[in-house]
This record gives sequence, C-alpha cells and structure tokens, in this order.
Amino acid sequence: MAGGVVPGVVFGRGGSGAVNDSDQGAVRAARPKRADARRNEKTLLDAAAAVFVASGVDAPVRDIAAKAGVGVGTIYRHFPTRADLIIAVYRHQVEACAEAGPTLLETSATPYEALRRWIDLFVDFLVTKHGLAAVLQSDDAGFDALHSYFLDRLVPVCGRLLDAAAESGEIRPDLEAYGLMRGVGNLCIGADHDPRYDARRLVGLLVEGLRRPD
Repeated sequence: MAGGVVPGVVFGRGGSGAVNDSDQGAVRAARPKRADARRNEKTLLDAAAAVFVASGVDAPVRDIAAKAGVGVGTIYRHFPTRADLIIAVYRHQVEACAEAGPTLLETSATPYEALRRWIDLFVDFLVTKHGLAAVLQSDDAGFDALHSYFLDRLVPVCGRLLDAAAESGEIRPDLEAYGLMRGVGNLCIGADHDPRYDARRLVGLLVEGLRRPD
C-alpha cells in the first residue's frame, strides 16, 4: 500500500484511541524487536502493501509470501490473522509517512517544497487503497485504535511542515494541520475508482493556493 486508510474512514470515525486486549496486532507492532526481526517484518509488510494495492486486502496470502520470497507459514507466524496483517501494514505505512516529514524538511530546497512533497506522499497514502475502507468499518475490535493512531502520528508532522513554511514566509501563518489534511482527504474521496477524477491535480491546486502572493 502506498498508504493505509481512506478519507471517509480517517476523518469520519471517533474512538478513544485506547488499545484494548483484543487489539493484538497493534500491541505486537508496538513491542520492541531485534534489528533482524524488524528487517524481516518490514520485508513482509512491504510485500503485503504492494499486493494489497494491486489486488485488494483479500488477496491470497500465498501471493504476499511469493512477493516477499518466503513461505506461507512465515506470514502466519508473524501475523496469525488477516486482521493482524492489515493492522500491521496500516501502521507501517503511517510510520513511513510520519518519518518522511523531517527528512523532507532536511533535504528539500525550501520548507514549502518539503510541505508540497509530503502532501504528495499523503495523497498516495489515501488514494491507493483497495477494499481497506470496508475492512476498517467492520466490527473487528483490532481496528478500533487506528483512527486515533493515524491522527496522533500524522497531524503533528503536517503541523511542523506548515509551521516551517509559515516561518519562512512562503505560506500564510493561520493554517491548521488537521483542517488541511481533512481538505486533502475530502478531495481524494472516490479517486480510487473513478479514472476521470484527478485528485492529485486538485490537491496540487489546493497546496499552491497556500502560498503567499508575490
């Protein structure tokens, strides 16, 4: 998955954010692991994400195993249920998006350019989902904490990028990260199943509109 949730789910659900006993996937993801175990899990999650994007979250586990170059049993040892795997992929992609923010600030020519590039990643995160929305709206208790987790990790990153761009004088200073992310999310609704709708272009126009007039 170049991403992890769709706009209607991200901004439409509540939830306390508490991780209950049934949220085994989230607990496992938070537990410290050895470096080699983290690398192996990352390989599996990258493979699962790619297969989910191509074929949806109901894709056969054997396809994920083949993509990762491991046996099916290895997938099940790491992720006993499909829900565990979906939760882990989601968290993995959220973390990748969150970690990209500081890196882009360090490597981009200007803070505004860093913001623009991060929003591009965020759009990819939102529009490359196939079936994840329906899964996250299910009654599986393991998905309950994901909404708050998404916001807790990504809103501060977006806020830091906005603050940096505002301090550099490139954008107006009265913008809030949550509002911008919600606006981007709303523009992305439907983009995954309507080839005539170019969400990325519209989001690009939105981000361009943040700039101060010359």
